[in-house]
Amino acid sequence: MDQHSPRGRTAALTLGAIGVVFGDIGTSPLYAFREALAQSAAGGIDATEIVGVLSLALWALILIVTVKYVLFLLRADNNGEGGVLSLMALASRSGTAQRGGLVLLLGAAGAALFYGDAIITPALSVLSAVEGLKTVPGLGGLSLPAIMGMTVVILIALFAVQSRGTASVARVFGPVCVLWFLAIGALGAWHVLDRPGILMAFNPWHAATFLAGHGTAGLFVLGAVFLTVTGAEALTADMGHFGAQPIRIGWFALVFPALVLNYLGQGAFALATLEGATAAGKPFANADWFFLMAPDQLRAPLVVLATLATIIASQAVITGAFSLTQQAIALGLLPRMAIRQTSQHHAGQIYIPLINWLVLIGVLYLVHAFQSSSAMAAAYGIAVTGTMVITTCLAFIVVTRLWKWKLATALALIVPLLAIDLIFFGANILRVSEGGWVPLLVAALVGLVIATWRRGRALVSERTSGDSVPLAAIAAALGRRPPERVEGTAVFLTRETHEAPAALLHNLKHNKVLHAHNVVLTVRTADTPYVAPPERLEMTPLGELFECATLTYGYMDVPDIPADLLGDPRWPKDKGGTSFFIGRNSVGAAKGQGMPFWQDVIFLFLQKNATDPTQFFCIPPGRVVELGSRIEV
Repeated sequence: MDQHSPRGRTAALTLGAIGVVFGDIGTSPLYAFREALAQSAAGGIDATEIVGVLSLALWALILIVTVKYVLFLLRADNNGEGGVLSLMALASRSGTAQRGGLVLLLGAAGAALFYGDAIITPALSVLSAVEGLKTVPGLGGLSLPAIMGMTVVILIALFAVQSRGTASVARVFGPVCVLWFLAIGALGAWHVLDRPGILMAFNPWHAATFLAGHGTAGLFVLGAVFLTVTGAEALTADMGHFGAQPIRIGWFALVFPALVLNYLGQGAFALATLEGATAAGKPFANADWFFLMAPDQLRAPLVVLATLATIIASQAVITGAFSLTQQAIALGLLPRMAIRQTSQHHAGQIYIPLINWLVLIGVLYLVHAFQSSSAMAAAYGIAVTGTMVITTCLAFIVVTRLWKWKLATALALIVPLLAIDLIFFGANILRVSEGGWVPLLVAALVGLVIATWRRGRALVSERTSGDSVPLAAIAAALGRRPPERVEGTAVFLTRETHEAPAALLHNLKHNKVLHAHNVVLTVRTADTPYVAPPERLEMTPLGELFECATLTYGYMDVPDIPADLLGDPRWPKDKGGTSFFIGRNSVGAAKGQGMPFWQDVIFLFLQKNATDPTQFFCIPPGRVVELGSRIEV
């Protein structure tokens, strides 16, 4: 098939989506059914419990992934981009300032919870795959230190290669994941044929009666069942890379059937094992159903394939953390960080060193602290369910305010979805003491950073605006009595276009000169993911001495101010070159005002360690002049 034809492009994007978008949810069969069944094992496991747990898993896939994400939320794209922050940007286009504050709060909370997910996914998925070695004949006595050691080596190697980019690795993601889904689907189908009666799990009555008959234990099972849908957020988060149609095709044509067949196969295998144990008069115990389904001679290759699949799932989450951080920086939620492009052809392929190593530290801590995938599973659901609740709330704002749906129609769709999310969230909250505190702690720390950064920047803006002078007044006064002029173009960066930049005032005060051309530049972030280069720069004359310019970037764009300015035909061409004047204030903590002193300390640390604006905006250091003063917050 011609890759340049519409069908060829769709096929290529679908293959890529199978490799990246579905990596996380595709590795859930490694542990999800086992952990859900374990929660009902206190009083012994019987056939109705196996079918009931399986029914819950199937309907979670149908209602949450298929209905909510594939059929509904894939429509809520922001110029092709998805994810909780894209949904936040979409929702913020409508409504009052009060609603805008709520939208910002929801988006920040969703972003904070995602980082909790980002450290759990690699740890849990890779560890669960390596644990499969114990099911290989001859390796049943594999020690815990050996399993831990192999897991740590794989994880360190995975994070160490992030700086090289994912382009070369991504080429094999799709084929490997296609092989993975075909393998797990075939493995499940083989056992379903042995016990076709397992298909009765599609009847939701079995799920409902299981929950009704198990009380609080049923809620714990429900929390573990949610492991079957972890990774569903990736369907919208990676929409910009592949598009909604390839994701839908990949889900319905391969991923959903393979997952359903595998879970049915695990249920059928568990039923057959139960019948065999009962006939032999032996006790029945929960087991690693996924790997035990495979014949002995195929188990070692299955472990290898599972390890590759979990590495791919981890890679998708790590890449998602990079993209989310880039969006958060552009939207003003986090301080600037060094962002490296790893591809000359794909703007979305980036590497953020600080995030990479912080996530690795968190992942290694979890592996060391929990030491088994079963112990870690309790920590997984809270972050994901919390993000899903936030996503549904933002979707309600979008459909009512932006899409103009009638309130009754919106409620008819959103209320059932929100009710399902809240039920799963409540079920997972019950497991806080078992490890669920981990993502909540990570989210709280990230939330504290976001709140401190935004409040600190607001205080800095208040302090500096108190001494501000209207730019129009300065331009008029200098027009009447112009100072000495020198060759070249001066660019003064500022956040507020109507106020004279501090660097301009300091330059006039100390150097008492103006350049031949003077541009007051403001950099804005649009609520769209990308802005085409020809549409970024706007220039407006202000008197005879100044021009006001605005550079607008999308929240997924990597800013490059010199390239966008000097490449524009309207930009002044003179032999003096272009110099960039940047206001660099020294910030100190003021006791008794602003934020509490402990929060001042955090803000000052963030301010000090934020990436230099010249580096963030790709401005050559030799062209930069920094001027400023000391302020206290």
